[in-house]
Amino acid sequence: MKQYHQHLENFFEKLKALHLGHWQPQLQVLTQTALDSNSNGNIGRWLPALNAITQYPNASEIELNQSAIYAKTPSLSKQDQVRLESYLKALMPWRKGPFQINQTVIDTEWRSDWKWDRVLPHLSPLTDRKVLDIGCGSGYHLWRMLGAGAKAVVGVDPSLLFMTQFLTIKHFIGKNTPAYFLPFTLEQLPKTEPTGMFDTVFSMGVLYHRRSPIDHLIDLKRYLKPGGELILETLVIPEQQGQLLVPKDRYAQMNNVWFIPSVRELTRWLEKCGYKNVRCVDVDQTSTDEQRTTEWMDWKSLADFLDPHDNNKTIEGYSAPLRAVIIANKPV
Repeated sequence: MKQYHQHLENFFEKLKALHLGHWQPQLQVLTQTALDSNSNGNIGRWLPALNAITQYPNASEIELNQSAIYAKTPSLSKQDQVRLESYLKALMPWRKGPFQINQTVIDTEWRSDWKWDRVLPHLSPLTDRKVLDIGCGSGYHLWRMLGAGAKAVVGVDPSLLFMTQFLTIKHFIGKNTPAYFLPFTLEQLPKTEPTGMFDTVFSMGVLYHRRSPIDHLIDLKRYLKPGGELILETLVIPEQQGQLLVPKDRYAQMNNVWFIPSVRELTRWLEKCGYKNVRCVDVDQTSTDEQRTTEWMDWKSLADFLDPHDNNKTIEGYSAPLRAVIIANKPV
């Protein structure tokens, strides 16, 4: 757990600079609880791989503004590169990316760069902004946010595998890079005042997993500065299908999908929660080119969850995944 603790201690050192010093006592308790209580049997595989990876030199060249987050280390022998790739594969499945370390391309399940390309044109400039990303996965979008000029980015996700993958990439990019990962849920974040310390808050691919989506929207607003911007990306249903889908059992084989609203209904939810200037900037049906099985995520993926005779329907008969990007502001 040493690498996890070092990363979080580094974050704690930066809290005052981020005007989050009042979070420290509660976060330290939460961190210890999260690390001590995690019983995932794969940690015994992840930690040796992470420790081996951190013996490699930091990157001498990085690129955060292209499809694959890129890091080039000083010259490695062919044998060392092969070993490095084996350590990276010990951290499978890689779901969000892509990344490239020297010649090794981590071709993740999701082409997360496609989502970023849909979102980026509609954002207020991230230059010098403090950003919170809820449900950040392995942190791909955190690096893209920094590449877009963000002052500091904080990702929140309870998965220690995602945290391990994030720390792997951070090792190459540089431990002092202002990107941080907290192994919690949004609900676990401190709610002590003042909480509205972030200029921009992202929640992408999270809302439909929440049993109480209204509470989720209210919690997101709590962490925004007055006038701050929310970027919400979530599943929606076509308007002609009504206001709301509550899947009977599974949706695209996911058993934790609770509510999927139409864009119009979701807009009402946001306005009911006190957001202003609510606008839908993109609606896109997820394709099997954007989410698919790869060498780095060799389990079932979207193609297995759609009707084999009609890719416009899930295997359960619902409309295929349709994703909307909604942007809104917290009142000044």
